[in-house]
Amino acid sequence: MTYGLGSQSMNKTDHSQAESREPAVAVILAAGLGKRMGADLPKVLFPLKGRPLVNWVVEATCQAGMGRIIVVIGYKGELVKEALADAPVEFVWQHERFGTGHAVLQTEPLLVSHGGPVVILAGDVPLIRPTTIRDLTEVQRSANAAGVVLTAAAEDPTGYGRIVRLANGQIDRIVEDRDADDNIKRIKEINTGTYCFSARPLFAVLHRVGKDNAQGEYYLTDAIALLRGNGLPVIAHKIDDPGEGLGINSREQLLALENRA
Repeated sequence: MTYGLGSQSMNKTDHSQAESREPAVAVILAAGLGKRMGADLPKVLFPLKGRPLVNWVVEATCQAGMGRIIVVIGYKGELVKEALADAPVEFVWQHERFGTGHAVLQTEPLLVSHGGPVVILAGDVPLIRPTTIRDLTEVQRSANAAGVVLTAAAEDPTGYGRIVRLANGQIDRIVEDRDADDNIKRIKEINTGTYCFSARPLFAVLHRVGKDNAQGEYYLTDAIALLRGNGLPVIAHKIDDPGEGLGINSREQLLALENRA
């Protein structure tokens, strides 16, 4: 596989300049086991058309021209590092896996000086397109939003977080499927697990995320409501093809994506 970051990744940025001048950084979450896959292997290493899922995501971020790519690893992380040995990425360990919010927080020491956008992607969502990643960053910059959530309309939203919007169209909050009541479960607009945040507001609120939820984890999605509580706008960028946002939680889902890839 050929990887190549955009030329902007080689340019040093004056952090005193506006955020819009600073290249976006990608954070790929790849620490999970994936118990429902039925094998003792990191979920992101299951193959799609002969390539590990995470390699598809890394390649898309490279083609999107990200300034840096940081991969968060955990369960059998050395295997993930081996799979990405030729990729222009940095690694961060999540030794105790306490949820997606906790995973992103592990990247803070690497991004303490970063004032630009941070694109967060799941390592098991392989069909995300480079153009979609670029569009997401442009939407965040043009709207000057604290966060942008990539959403899609799903015929069957079971298992996905639901997007709860305000009357003005902005996102109020994201409710995970396990925490949703019957009314929330009727919502068809889902969270694809891909985001673009302004770095400094994001890390500020991640330190306040709690774990009072069905899984007892620190959800990245809870950052949305906290940003909103600070008076900062969070908006949605809805894609036409929900297939771009499909993740892998079972071998059946992996087989279904083989027909799409």
